[in-house]
Amino acid sequence: MIRELTWLPAVLKNAGLKVATVDGWEERGTSSAMGTVLGVLCHHTAGPRAGNMPSLNTLVKGTSRVPGPLAQLGLGRDGTFYVVAAGKCNHAGQGIWKGITNGNTHFIGIEAENTGKADDFPWPEVQVDAYCRGVAAILKHIGKDASFCAGHKEYALPKGRKPDPDFNMDDFRKRVADILNGIAPDPVLIPDEEQPHDGTPGRKTIRRGDKGELVKIIQGKLNLQQDGIFGAKTEAAVRQFQREHNLVPDGIVGPKSWKLFDAVQTPAQPQPA
Repeated sequence: MIRELTWLPAVLKNAGLKVATVDGWEERGTSSAMGTVLGVLCHHTAGPRAGNMPSLNTLVKGTSRVPGPLAQLGLGRDGTFYVVAAGKCNHAGQGIWKGITNGNTHFIGIEAENTGKADDFPWPEVQVDAYCRGVAAILKHIGKDASFCAGHKEYALPKGRKPDPDFNMDDFRKRVADILNGIAPDPVLIPDEEQPHDGTPGRKTIRRGDKGELVKIIQGKLNLQQDGIFGAKTEAAVRQFQREHNLVPDGIVGPKSWKLFDAVQTPAQPQPA
């Protein structure tokens, strides 16, 4: 059964955000229907420190105490939104915000990957910026202002029951409001291709889903099978390469990543016997 929130990926993509859908998302949700969407509830996962979105499987399947899905959206440390479910999710529990007491029915839940501890603070700016822009895009779509965005710690009852997310929600809402009002700085976008140099055309920016010779070049640099398909394994290897070279680990090979890859010697391929 196709669920109610199938508009989520398009709304986020139209805001210039990176989006990855999780298999089965369109039919995923609790047994009861989602109600009218009135706002967004922000969370952090309290998951592992390592990895971009290590809590994704938990968001899909749930825990021993709370069945999944646990949120409609997961937000990776690199600013990627993972669309988990298009239906109602178990993310809110008992609470109240703007007079709304049934958060699961009326709020879209976003679980951002963060331990909630000092080892994961401050948050990566690329993640916070995506969080603000994603919330703003959803609120604009449903016709609500920034006050209809709440932290789980603000919504949950009794007060103090939940600590997430562990940043200042008033500052967060201010950034969301600036985006909605068109006064926030434009996001820094990755160029579609490199600048031409010495008469040589710039290479295009490549990412998950792309195919062809440029993908094979990157796969060779990373000592992967050179099938020319930019899939999950290639993306994960690119992210790791970027982390090791102090770039934003977004899994996208743009001008900055191309420059670093140029300095990498392609490993010799084994010769047939």
